[in-house]
Amino acid sequence: MADFIFYFNLGWFHIISKDALDHLFFIVVLSVGYSFAQWRNVLILVTAFTIGHSLTLFLSVLDIIQFKEKYVEFAIPCTIVFSAAMNLYSGKLSDKTARIQYILALVFGFIHGMGFANSIRFMLTSEQHLLSSLFSFNLGLESGQIFVVLLLLFFLWIMARINLRFPKYIVILFSVIILGLSFKMAFDRFIFF
Repeated sequence: MADFIFYFNLGWFHIISKDALDHLFFIVVLSVGYSFAQWRNVLILVTAFTIGHSLTLFLSVLDIIQFKEKYVEFAIPCTIVFSAAMNLYSGKLSDKTARIQYILALVFGFIHGMGFANSIRFMLTSEQHLLSSLFSFNLGLESGQIFVVLLLLFFLWIMARINLRFPKYIVILFSVIILGLSFKMAFDRFIFF
């Protein structure tokens, strides 16, 4: 049980931490275009991201795949820049853009998982139960993401009650701010310097 709690907390704080800004930015940019009434769609989106993230962690811990950290650290903010730009370009969320977002969340989950894969590989020893540790980590990760998304959706719901047009501007505002911050992250991590 101690291992379960340890890895659950590790997953939770992988999201709910000031050191996890890139992960938080990505989750916010993915979710900001949705309303509280669309919570099922957001849950699918966040779960697709977790599946990609989890698969990369699993394959990395088994030493099936490995990644150079400098490339991953550059690719992560690029996924955020792309997702924020997609929010600005696509405008209103349609069924087609929602399907594209599900696929991108899964693919970008692979990339974000690479960022943590090197760290978690060294935490898991051969004596530990690999599957249960990864399961509890991913459960903590998913719980943290859902918590962040629920806070965001609740905030958007309040803004909609104040002014019905405001949520549209919130999508633009959040996307522009996160686009700028993520672009700076990508520039700071640019691999050719």
